[in-house]
Amino acid sequence: MAKKASKNTRNEIMAILRERYVGATKKEKTKMVDEFAAIAQYHRKHAIRLLGDRYKEGQLKRVIVCRRIYDEATKEALIVAWEAADRICSKRLKALLPELIDSMEYYKHIKLDIELRQRLLRMSSATIDRLLSDVRKKANPNKKKRKTVKRVSGQIPTRTFADWDNPEPGYLEIDFVVHSGGLMAGKFIHTLVATDVCSGWIECIPLLSRDQALVIEALDAMRRQLPFTVLGINSDNDSAFINDTLIEYCKKHNIKFTRSRPFRKNDQAWIEQKNGAVVRRFVGHDRFSGVVAGQALAHLYQLVRFYVNYFQPSFKLQEKERQGAKVKRVYYKPATPCNRLIEHADVETVIKENLKLQRRQLDPVRLLHQIRDDQAALVALISPDDTTGPGRTSLKQFLAQLPSLWQLGDARPTHKKGASKSRNWRTRKDPFKEVWVDILNWLQNEPDVTAKELFNRLRNNGSGKFTDGQLRTLQRRIKEWRQIMAKNLVYSCPDVNIKNVDAVLVGAIA
Repeated sequence: MAKKASKNTRNEIMAILRERYVGATKKEKTKMVDEFAAIAQYHRKHAIRLLGDRYKEGQLKRVIVCRRIYDEATKEALIVAWEAADRICSKRLKALLPELIDSMEYYKHIKLDIELRQRLLRMSSATIDRLLSDVRKKANPNKKKRKTVKRVSGQIPTRTFADWDNPEPGYLEIDFVVHSGGLMAGKFIHTLVATDVCSGWIECIPLLSRDQALVIEALDAMRRQLPFTVLGINSDNDSAFINDTLIEYCKKHNIKFTRSRPFRKNDQAWIEQKNGAVVRRFVGHDRFSGVVAGQALAHLYQLVRFYVNYFQPSFKLQEKERQGAKVKRVYYKPATPCNRLIEHADVETVIKENLKLQRRQLDPVRLLHQIRDDQAALVALISPDDTTGPGRTSLKQFLAQLPSLWQLGDARPTHKKGASKSRNWRTRKDPFKEVWVDILNWLQNEPDVTAKELFNRLRNNGSGKFTDGQLRTLQRRIKEWRQIMAKNLVYSCPDVNIKNVDAVLVGAIA
């Protein structure tokens, strides 16, 4: 690689070539530029600029000579046309000028010579703006600039599901769970749920309405109950969260406030999992509204808070790896939120001792019994006449029922549905009602005949009433008939005949 000339050398060569470059021909200039670009290792365009400019006081300065096209007469004529057009913008004025000038000359408002008229008509909209700039400022001295409305969501940074890098305890995800019973119209209770990303600790508070002022009060209550300091809050894009009130609250208490991306529920995977595994599990999907229901939910959540955080282990994702079309997930050993806080290195020793003391003072069976009682009270609020729930029992009775509660299915009153009434009526017309006597006669004469053969006989009769989907119905009927006949042969009932069998079969089918 050739050695590059020094700066002083390049300046000396440039000064010598510049004097010759001014009076040279085009071919000579081309040759001089090529040589100078090769020696100084400049781009050819840069070399042209250096040789073509004049050197003044040690700096390069490009001399630009501009010839004025639009004089004061042209500007005055433009102002008159602009005022006659009611001060419209330059682009609209440019399109209007030909017709406007013709009309104003026709009615003898102005008289323009040919040259001035041509200058006005070939004037661009940018030139119109430049010539009218000082006039507009004087015409509208107090014109206010339009204020740009800054969206509140733009002040809150986003956090995705991949941005959680094993944070310390204190970073919460919050969300609302609605108790509307599937119908969003009217008033109903909202549950504000918060979970700690590190430990899985959960807090729930019912709100009678979805209001930002109530959210602040609920967050204050949660901060008093949590065993650690709240360092950050991550919410979805609900208007009850994305507002100036919550932003100022977080700034005041030195809390980092972030939000998830719109329509990306997986960004809040920690809280979404708790919404189903805790809130829906203990409360269900029914509709609750009013102060009484809110008080019942608040009492239930206080019990659930102790039961879940101290006695309900949960899994926590450690890492995941994509292997082709599958994703391999590795989880930590299941642990309760309390144990995760006790084992965490960043939690103070005093907090760990308080958690251990609190856990020793809690009776898990008594907590579960009280939870079931509160769930029964919630069921009564839904429908006072419903008696399908287990009802309120003493702790001694509850302990006695524990070995056999599994036989009842789901023991939660908020999930238990009423027993369905036995159906004793047909839901559709019997397709074999008119030909059932013929089928029984065929079965008496040919006990080994298959249902498919009998079905083909019915279709070959030419009635056209039977379809392929009805073969399974006939097979089930004949199977039941043969079971009844087998019992008749085993127990030797003399009073059972074809009519009795038919009656028993019809009753069994119905």
